[in-house]
Amino acid sequence: MSDFNRGYPPAATAPVADMSVDAGLRAFMLGVYNKVALGLVISAAMAYLTSSYPPVRDLMFQVRGNRIGLTGIGMIVAFAPLAILLFTGFVMKTVTARSSGVVYWAIVALIGASMGTLVMAYTLTSISTTFLVTAAAFGSLSLVGYTTKRDLTAMGSFLIVGLVGLIVAMLVNMFLHSTMMAFIINAIGVLIFAGLIAWDTQRLKMTYYQLGGDTEALGVATNYGALNLYLDFINLFRFLLYFMGGARR
Repeated sequence: MSDFNRGYPPAATAPVADMSVDAGLRAFMLGVYNKVALGLVISAAMAYLTSSYPPVRDLMFQVRGNRIGLTGIGMIVAFAPLAILLFTGFVMKTVTARSSGVVYWAIVALIGASMGTLVMAYTLTSISTTFLVTAAAFGSLSLVGYTTKRDLTAMGSFLIVGLVGLIVAMLVNMFLHSTMMAFIINAIGVLIFAGLIAWDTQRLKMTYYQLGGDTEALGVATNYGALNLYLDFINLFRFLLYFMGGARR
C-alpha cells in the first residue's frame, strides 16, 4: 500500500521506554484516533441515511420477508472499498498525504453506506449497546498495544494467518449456512480483531519512529493507520453484534 506499511522495526530495537512519554508520538497517535472517531461518525450517518431515507434505501437494499439483500448498486457500494484498496496497493505508484486521505474518507463513507443493512436488521438499542462495548474494548486493547514493552510482531503474523483462514471459513459458510459454524466464525473473529487492535497500535508506534519526522510520510501514516484501526473497530463491532444484537424482525 505504501512503504510505511512494510518492514516495521522490531520493538526490541526501538526506545520503548521513551516512546510512552514522547510528545510527538502522542500528537501523532491523537491525530490517528481523531480520524478514526470522525470516520465512525461519518459511517454512522451514512448507515442511518441508507437505512432510513426511502429513495436511497430502495436503491441499495431489497427486503424479502425477514431477509435483507443488496441490489446491484448495493453490491457495488459494498465491494467498492476492496476495489479501492486493491487499486491503491497495485496501481497507485506514489501515495501522498492528500491521496491517502481521499482513500480513507472514501472507504469510511462506502462502508458506512453498506452498513445500513445492520440498522435495518437490528434494534437501535442493541446496536448502541454493542457500539459502546466495542468502543470500550477498542480503547483498552489499543492502550495495551501503545504501552506494552513486548514485541507483538509474532502475534501479528499469527493473527494475519488466522484472518485469512477466517475469510475462507466465511466464504464456505455462505454455501453451508451452518449455525454452529457461524457461531465459531464470529467467536474467532472477535478474538482476531481484538488482537489486531493491539498489534496495529504498536505498528503505528514503530512507524512514527521509523519515519523520523518526515512530515509527508507521517501524513500518509496517519491516514493509513487510521484506516487500519477503523477497519479493526468495524469488524470487531460486526462480530460482537452477532452475539449482542437484537433482531428487529
